[in-house]
Amino acid sequence: MKLTSIFSYLPRTQGGVHIHADSLTVTSPVLMWVKALDLILGKMKNAGFDFSRVKALSGSGQQHGSVYWRKGTNQVLRDLHPGKMSDSPVWMDSSTTEQCQYLETAVGGAQRVADITGSRAYERFTGNQIAKIYKAQPEKYEDTERISLVSSFAASLFLGSYAAIDYSDGSGMNLMDIFSKQWADSCLEATAPHLEERLGALVHSSAVLGLLSPYHVTRYGFPEDCKVVAFTGDNPGSLAGMRLQEGDIAVSLGTSDTVFLWIKEPRPTVEGHIFCNPVDRPSYMALICYKNGSLTRERIRNKCAGGSWEVFSSVLRTTPIGNDGNIGDDVKHAVSISRFVAGFSAQGEIRALVEGQFLAKRVHAEKLGYKIRTRVLATGGASSNKDILQVLSDVFDAPVYTIDVANSACLGCGYRALQGETKDCACSISPGPELKNPVIGTLVEIHIQSDSYCYSISFPAYFVPVVY
Repeated sequence: MKLTSIFSYLPRTQGGVHIHADSLTVTSPVLMWVKALDLILGKMKNAGFDFSRVKALSGSGQQHGSVYWRKGTNQVLRDLHPGKMSDSPVWMDSSTTEQCQYLETAVGGAQRVADITGSRAYERFTGNQIAKIYKAQPEKYEDTERISLVSSFAASLFLGSYAAIDYSDGSGMNLMDIFSKQWADSCLEATAPHLEERLGALVHSSAVLGLLSPYHVTRYGFPEDCKVVAFTGDNPGSLAGMRLQEGDIAVSLGTSDTVFLWIKEPRPTVEGHIFCNPVDRPSYMALICYKNGSLTRERIRNKCAGGSWEVFSSVLRTTPIGNDGNIGDDVKHAVSISRFVAGFSAQGEIRALVEGQFLAKRVHAEKLGYKIRTRVLATGGASSNKDILQVLSDVFDAPVYTIDVANSACLGCGYRALQGETKDCACSISPGPELKNPVIGTLVEIHIQSDSYCYSISFPAYFVPVVY
């Protein structure tokens, strides 16, 4: 069932959220998520899905959002009652600048917060949302028994009791030490009192949380021994769904370009994010999202190639690698980054843009710990353009493969559910997505610095069952 059809059955929102009068505060109705789950399961049952064959399930939810359970709610979870607050903050919220500044000051600066939690303080991150609620609504915070992420909230509905937050999604809160995999005392103290008891213990991302609640066994026909594997965030779920391995880098070439990395030795910076890896406990993942993606490429195509992708591609094929030292990184207009010559030709501007975009990605990836070059996995609309992929291969000095993974976060849930069910490494349980159309290039050493980045993408929550 398409998500667009679900909203017609649910509380009135703007695309699933409520945007408040200040245009900064963005929340979602908790009851909407509960109803959506019940609706989807009901439609699956009516369609004849055999729930009795499900051995384990897991899921992913949009990162950074949080749900606040009132005292005593754990006793009624099997009846799927929502928590105390009717609306919960989600990743689109940007109203916590004051709390971010306080956290960075209290802990020792933006880099220190990143060194501990994997990211500097961000408005959408859960810890800063909690700090705002504690300050603005202290009575509701006091009456809160447990705070869940969207992912662990969804897991709680299946489990029939409070579900633990996993390491990977917990990395997106500005509250967890990503190296010790424990809550960071300095961050907790700067956020709200008695916070650790409200968050509960952390678990690894393939942990079996317990068996499915009797509610779902009775109502839908799940087997009594069906396992609930820890849910995680949508971005970690996507890494699992794309089947990245150590040394891989995935580049999604869409409206915003997003880079996923699998790394062993992370180096947190104030640019980008480091999360615990959702399928390999000793490893990490990095995430960077760039706002100057396909829309910028399309604008330069219209300006310099007469609106034709064929002409755009021809220019990339016929201009020299390195572009004679001319580099560009374009957000709203061409800007001088490094050895950029004002007023050069339209052909030079096309290659300057594409090389500049990919050079920025490599520089940022290496800052975060990217070392081993094995392969680049490309997805998204622009991955169909072989000439753009050739530049990507040249810059990263690695073969580029295209992958076609729809709903990768959802697919990753299935892989992780099987991992939890089999107690095996997720990297060996399936061959992964088909890799297509390898492109191999030659690296030209060019150095670039760029500040044209933004962060984070998110998707709705999913769950995936494992059926034998």
